[in-house]
Amino acid sequence: MRLSGVGHQIEPVALAAIYGLAVVGASLLLTWAAEVSQLDLSPALAIAGLALVAVLPEYVVGAVFAWRGGHAVRRFGPACQAGAHAISSSSSCSLALANMLGANRLLIGIGWSLVVLVAWRRTRSQQRTLLRGVTLGRAHSVELTALALASLWCLSLPFRHSVGLVDTCVLFAVFGAYSVRLAAAREEPELEGVAEWLGTRSTAARRGIAAAMVVLAVAVIFLCADAFADALIASGSRLGISDFFLVQWVAPLASEAPELIIATIYAWRLRAAVGLGALVSSKVNQWTLLVGSLPIAFAVASSSIHGLPLGGSERQELALTAAQSMFGVAVLGNLEVSTAEAISLFTLFASEFLLAAILSGHALGQVRDAYTAAYLLAALAILVVKRRDTVALVEDGFRTPYHELKHPR
Repeated sequence: MRLSGVGHQIEPVALAAIYGLAVVGASLLLTWAAEVSQLDLSPALAIAGLALVAVLPEYVVGAVFAWRGGHAVRRFGPACQAGAHAISSSSSCSLALANMLGANRLLIGIGWSLVVLVAWRRTRSQQRTLLRGVTLGRAHSVELTALALASLWCLSLPFRHSVGLVDTCVLFAVFGAYSVRLAAAREEPELEGVAEWLGTRSTAARRGIAAAMVVLAVAVIFLCADAFADALIASGSRLGISDFFLVQWVAPLASEAPELIIATIYAWRLRAAVGLGALVSSKVNQWTLLVGSLPIAFAVASSSIHGLPLGGSERQELALTAAQSMFGVAVLGNLEVSTAEAISLFTLFASEFLLAAILSGHALGQVRDAYTAAYLLAALAILVVKRRDTVALVEDGFRTPYHELKHPR
């Protein structure tokens, strides 16, 4: 459809659904290929490859909007953001941030809580017992300390007027240090489903099928990303829904669907720790690589070193997302998410989502500020209560040799 131009004859809502399904399918192919590639790559390369694959769909959609904003600045000059061409620059940058922020909030608000609650329901029906929570191994202290560092840095972004290349360097450095720590891991990957089937093929067949999956998925994502973005904006105009709202939630939901589905399957098979650990790692990748990549796309497109501009609402959204991330880190400070904590993660996310859907203007800004404060105060309270666990988490995340993290304290 994309290559033939038939899409111009289809209603925007249907077109957005079709391109969204294409992104979901491509994301699944990338996920399977990345999982099975761990059998052939060194740990360091596997970590880097998995991280890039995890954020590729979100990166491409976000980069489309960041590129458009940067191109408008290069064409009309930096002053265009205050003049007649503000829509072509500032709005595109706003949508790039919307896609990135929505993807990050979905992972914690829906992903983390969904894994715990599905495991709770499955345990109750299968074993007639109540699951108290999902516990991660000590090795996940590395991810959580990296996530805490990135979240602390991102809490400073709302006090500035742009996300620039300095932020890119800091967030990439956090991811680099995190990758170096994980490169010490030496263990066989646990494959499930399609990846497990691929792992049973001969080496040549496995590599060939995985390579074909990657090529097809990358081609689909790059062909459909800008068309998907345009279809979402057109759908918003047709339905009377804010394009910011659609790009913030519909686009990330399409690209996040495979991760959420796979993590849910793990939880349903009573391997919730594996699913939750995968989503925590994905959150680190998105909060470092994805956030840091947007200023690069904007700078290249604008042929400048100007940062991605932030308006008042974007700063509030950034503050809210960073605060939710800190709350998530605090909840997992003892490497466990209880069912009550999972319910609180989902309730806070869902209530803010519903209020954002029905409110606008000053009232919406007040809601964002209120939830930001609630997340930060709750995070601070939990960190104080779990202060001993927090100290142990920081020590394990930064100092303890990785091979020792495989053993309980």
